[in-house]
Amino acid sequence: MTDHDDARFEDAGEEPLRLRAFDADDLAVLSSLVQDAVFPASEMKWLRKERRFAILLNRFRWEDADAATARRRSFERVQSVLAVEDVLRVQSQGDIKADPDTVLSVLSMAFEPGPDGTGRLVLLLAGDGAIALEVEALEVALRDVTRPYGAPTGHRPDHPE
Repeated sequence: MTDHDDARFEDAGEEPLRLRAFDADDLAVLSSLVQDAVFPASEMKWLRKERRFAILLNRFRWEDADAATARRRSFERVQSVLAVEDVLRVQSQGDIKADPDTVLSVLSMAFEPGPDGTGRLVLLLAGDGAIALEVEALEVALRDVTRPYGAPTGHRPDHPE
């Protein structure tokens, strides 16, 4: 194995991300970091008794994209866990559960507040899919769990208008 086969957090001079969101402003930051994350439908889990919903994502490292461009090196992805606490109910729109191997892509996350701190966290997915989580209070965590690796396509995700 050569030095360029496996990216390291040290290459970008950054530590693995460990962030939490407790309000809509915090969530906007997490949403920008998980944009274009991909995951097989089988990597979504709702732990009803623990009131936790989690997804193991293959997250594009947006925080490193400018440095990768400037240094002319590969863009990176990293596996991350997106965990939502205090989940009371989970709903989905679209055909996201039909095949557990279906690869889904996150477009954005938004919070729709309800009374007394409750609300709905909506994960919008590419292809008209969505996951809505009714929560007692907004608490979302994003944590990188592997070393970064070269993005398989080698390209930065693009969103033409």
